[in-house]
Amino acid sequence: MYRFAVEAEHTAALGRTGSQRPQRSHHDVADELRSRIRSGVLRPGQRMPTQAKMAAEFGVERGAVRRALRILHSEHLLTDVSKGSPATVARHAGGAQAGPGALPQPTTVALGPRTSAAFAAPHVVIDALCLTAVSLTLALSEPLREIHAGRIEPARVDVRVLLPSGRIDLAFPTTVEGPDDDRLHRRWLAQRNAQGHVLRHNLLALRSSHGIDVHVSFRALPFTPPVKLYLLNGSEALFAYYTLTRRGEEIDQEHLDVYDAEGTRSLLFCFAQGASLRDTTFVEQSQLWFDALWETISTDLTLS
Repeated sequence: MYRFAVEAEHTAALGRTGSQRPQRSHHDVADELRSRIRSGVLRPGQRMPTQAKMAAEFGVERGAVRRALRILHSEHLLTDVSKGSPATVARHAGGAQAGPGALPQPTTVALGPRTSAAFAAPHVVIDALCLTAVSLTLALSEPLREIHAGRIEPARVDVRVLLPSGRIDLAFPTTVEGPDDDRLHRRWLAQRNAQGHVLRHNLLALRSSHGIDVHVSFRALPFTPPVKLYLLNGSEALFAYYTLTRRGEEIDQEHLDVYDAEGTRSLLFCFAQGASLRDTTFVEQSQLWFDALWETISTDLTLS
């Protein structure tokens, strides 16, 4: 009875008659609002409509709108998200994502839409060099939702990931006192392996669910990468520095001062082949660098 009452309430609010369209989820609402922000329909600094207006427009309850707004807030696309007043589109949201004049953006903001755009190609090729693959796993959630929704369907997906070897002493994360305490290393290794398993599982599942030819490979580096790099379809390079900070961590109920980098917040600089000679050269040289590492000093990586 409650479901039918809600549908009737939405029908009245929207003035609809006849058959009901399928109920949208908070992810659907977030996807549509994200698209409006990035296309410029909702401009940086602009106030969002009220939650009541958005609930009426999308035919959902206010709870779904609030969850969608929290997603966009976590992606740094919205500010001032609260129950008291409408949210505001972030000042850095929207605009060009690559090429001359493009502003660097946090990884959580820039990587998702660029990855989604790459998945529009019939043959998707993604190469990544990073510390744990957390950002890449998060970014792939957008194109995977698009595939499951039937909006895109590549024929083949090839993903290669370079990660630090679990056998080396990492430059970071490390304790301020020195590398003798291996608890940070064990925690990093567990996170690296877990993210790798999730990434591989989510992609390989497309074989059985959609008949997509998927290949996922990992190799281990003998050093801690000071930067992160994502190469998309051989036509884009997204580059960021791992910037170290000192902070406190609680491990095994003990406070530790550590040096570490928060990769999801690292600013990505986007370079697109054909945008300029500088961009084209950067993409080409980045691909050559990645391929050289893959084919020479990296080794087979087993995710335990």
